[in-house]
Amino acid sequence: MTPRHSGVRDVITYNWPQYVAGTATAAAAALLAPRLPRALRPLARAGSAAALTLLCTATAASWHVYDRSGLYTYDWLEALLPRIPSEYVVVSTGLDEVSAPLAARWPNARQTVIDLYDRTLTNEGSVRRARRRVPPPAHAVPGRPGELPHPANSADTVLLVFAAHELRQPQDRERLFTECVRLLRPGGTLLVAEHLRDAANTAVFGPGAWHFLPRREWLRLAAHAGLERSAERRFAGLITAFTFTKDQG
Repeated sequence: MTPRHSGVRDVITYNWPQYVAGTATAAAAALLAPRLPRALRPLARAGSAAALTLLCTATAASWHVYDRSGLYTYDWLEALLPRIPSEYVVVSTGLDEVSAPLAARWPNARQTVIDLYDRTLTNEGSVRRARRRVPPPAHAVPGRPGELPHPANSADTVLLVFAAHELRQPQDRERLFTECVRLLRPGGTLLVAEHLRDAANTAVFGPGAWHFLPRREWLRLAAHAGLERSAERRFAGLITAFTFTKDQG
């Protein structure tokens, strides 16, 4: 029997250095507190409690989003898309958790998977660890942010799910959005799903939320590429999904 996929287990596996550092910080502050001057002891204990609280809230939020919310069933997709695509492109930047469930969900649609993983572009350690554990699908084709190997004006939908934020340079994200527009048919849809750098994500992920991008950056990228926002939905309290439409002309 295949074990049930656990999103929170993956988060811990891919981000274990942060968990080790957080636990070590909490333990060190707790051990140090009794040895400090009396006035500083509450600060050390508060620091220890804060480190443990952050680890717990981040883990609980990951469990809620990735294991309990139904995110990876993709039942929410059809409400955002104008129609089920006949041809679509999945773009990933190191970890593809989209193409397999969508192939099962849309068996009659033609799927292309483009893999942008490049250690010079995606420098996050968690992505490298995920990549070693989960290789790209055999049918994925390599690409670059400014060069997606797919015909122009051919796709009904391009999907960027937890992918584009891993491109840390704004110009790489701009190139990617411009290429996505090239791939889309007139009236086609670009779907972007991401955590945002906002109050809700900062409350549960702490400084880790600065790895995410603010909402205004996604809107800026879409406007830069000539896309029009057609829908926006908050999912599980911490995920925002946007759809942007290419001009019919």
